Amino acid sequence: MAVVTEQREDVGSVSRRDFLRLGGLSVLGLSAAEQRARAEASGKGLRRCIFVLMTGGASHFETFDPKPGAPGEIRGPFKPIATATPGLQFAESLPMLAQRSEKLTVIRSLTHDATPIHETGQQLLLAGRLASGNLLPPSLGSIVSRLLGSRNELSAYAVVPRLLGDTGVAIWQGQRAGELGPEFDPWDGSLEFGVRNSEFGVAGDAASSIEGRIVNGDYARTAAAANWMAESEATRRAYGESEFGRACLSARRMVEQGVRFVTVNMFDSLAGRITWDCHANPSWAPATIADYRNTLCPDFDRVMSTLLDDLEQRGLLKETLVVAVGEFGRTPRINGQAGGQALGASDARGMFPAERPVAPAELAATILHSLGIDLSTRLALPQGSEMSLAEADPIVELVGAPA
Repeated sequence: MAVVTEQREDVGSVSRRDFLRLGGLSVLGLSAAEQRARAEASGKGLRRCIFVLMTGGASHFETFDPKPGAPGEIRGPFKPIATATPGLQFAESLPMLAQRSEKLTVIRSLTHDATPIHETGQQLLLAGRLASGNLLPPSLGSIVSRLLGSRNELSAYAVVPRLLGDTGVAIWQGQRAGELGPEFDPWDGSLEFGVRNSEFGVAGDAASSIEGRIVNGDYARTAAAANWMAESEATRRAYGESEFGRACLSARRMVEQGVRFVTVNMFDSLAGRITWDCHANPSWAPATIADYRNTLCPDFDRVMSTLLDDLEQRGLLKETLVVAVGEFGRTPRINGQAGGQALGASDARGMFPAERPVAPAELAATILHSLGIDLSTRLALPQGSEMSLAEADPIVELVGAPA
């Protein structure tokens, strides 16, 4: 599992569709290079990814990067605790994950210089790059769906509990297929989690894509895989009664049954809700540090620990990349795959990278590389142009130097 923190807010088997070709393209629009990439990825790399978005931007001080030596007005109220990894400390808010630190790689130096708003952070994490003009980059899950296809009759890419809604600014968040077209949009868990797509602004091609999947059965089959109520009472109890817990249980069910890439949005909206977006502003971001202590951190700690244990007990963990990341960290003043290691470091005040800065594009490249995808592959876009898969190389400290 990779846990990623940022410093500051201010800164498989071949699908039946593969046999249908027309000239150099399949009916799904795969170029010959993309077809080769899919064939070469078969049987190598990790088999699945669960991508947990800690929507709102969790404070690194109160989670994975405490600063006990910083001045009192910076270090915050949470004490550091030892983990199972010598020399690695977490905040006291994450005791269960601290016990499982040998399964984790913590990246403490993710950084970028884009506009410091939620949506740019989400684009960089979910798509590995920013939208440019009218070019809307596809999400990593959509790229996986395009290049690797489905392993069976389920959707290759899914989002639970639902797609992102209001995160502050009405711009692209990077969770859909963008230039690849609605065929590669994610299966959306809105119906299964009680909120219909119309309430979150899903319209046009995206809505038509969802309707088409319902008709052809892909949606229903994936919905059955996502049905957390089909689990035993003991398993449901272990994940807890929060929507986040149920979404992670759904994610485990889906990857176990063949979905390649599942994004779990811990929160689908930031408006007027208790989320990681901690501003103590009742009209927009009401969360306080007390909510971190009493609600947010305990739920995250329990659910993620349960997910890791569950995957391991089912023999899935070694073939599953689990990523947990927020779109940014917090300013250092309080306003009203390998495991058992930390990569990079923030400075003494937790504001800037001090060692090995990591760009979001490197994280995106690492995820795709880990799933066996050749990063030299070019994506053929419907309008006739091409796009690279990643704007950086994988994190060499995690995946090793190229052969």
